[in-house]
Amino acid sequence: MKNTAFTSKHIALGAKMAEFAGYNMPISYSGINDEHAAVRKNAGIFDVSHMGEFILRGEHALDLIQRITSNDASKLKKGQAQYSCFPNDQAGIVDDLLVYCIEENQVYMLVVNASNIEKDWNWIQKHNRHHVEMHNISDKTCLLAIQGPNATKMLQALTDMDLLNLKYYTFAKGLFAGVDNVLVSATGYTGAGGVEIYFEDKGDDADKIWNAIFETGGPQGLKPVGLGARDTLRLEMGYCLYGNDIDDNTSPLEAGLGWITKFTKEFTSSLALQSQKTEGVTRRLVGFEMVEKGIPRHGYEIKDFEGATIGVVTSGTQSPSLGKAIGMGYVQSSFSPIGSDIYVKVRDKLLQARVTKIPFN
Repeated sequence: MKNTAFTSKHIALGAKMAEFAGYNMPISYSGINDEHAAVRKNAGIFDVSHMGEFILRGEHALDLIQRITSNDASKLKKGQAQYSCFPNDQAGIVDDLLVYCIEENQVYMLVVNASNIEKDWNWIQKHNRHHVEMHNISDKTCLLAIQGPNATKMLQALTDMDLLNLKYYTFAKGLFAGVDNVLVSATGYTGAGGVEIYFEDKGDDADKIWNAIFETGGPQGLKPVGLGARDTLRLEMGYCLYGNDIDDNTSPLEAGLGWITKFTKEFTSSLALQSQKTEGVTRRLVGFEMVEKGIPRHGYEIKDFEGATIGVVTSGTQSPSLGKAIGMGYVQSSFSPIGSDIYVKVRDKLLQARVTKIPFN
């Protein structure tokens, strides 16, 4: 297993560690519910240094990004980021990602999922006809997510960058906790506000930044948070997790990602996806809450009232914030309207659930 620059910190804090995407990662410290509540009500810090980062540079960098991603990256100005996905040749999803515009039309950073780093790199290279300069900086890049309603207030003392007024999906670069060239981005996967900070792992910079964040944030209630609470937080927001809710066999339109699928340009499988949009999809990813007591889990079958299989659960949990069992899954389109009754097969029982809006509330 690979370690991040912060692995020894997690172990010293008593984290429960486990393998994730080839890395030794913290799953929880004080407990998932406690960490989840800290992020929703105050602030928590996640080590997400296992994520992948690629730099694309040169006059054809934007052209390459436009050809391989579903969203329209030409709209990005310097200092803006965008959520997108790589469609594959069958209109499935190679990965979902963030695109950062470092320098308009010239330099971009793509942030991809840890488990897909090699796959994504190969996919981009395969389409790199104009020999765009590509750099995989994943192994030397640290990434910390400080999330929660009080996150930017806690961090503002560590930098001259105006974190309090950093707009959603924008970023700044500068001095942070005495370390230069730190990228601070108003993004995250919790729906609780906050920032993500990227910096190169050199010298003792990782120690300096981690220690400074805890020196200022610790007395204000900042808590370390593991991947367990990261999952419950993103699920309450209805955010897709690659490998669970989206994969090579799910299209962005089936997954409710039509908003990042722009037909103002040509991209991989754009014709097939345009046909899906025109004709309609036969299945859709929905959010649902359990009416009867039981927790839906990934892979559980979804049935209709007669017991016929109409879909499958992709994510599910007992929501710490809402105190009820929630899930997401693909169902036949006729069962996708809000309020539709569906049934989740838990062991040998069919338990009633109801399709609901996401984010869950």
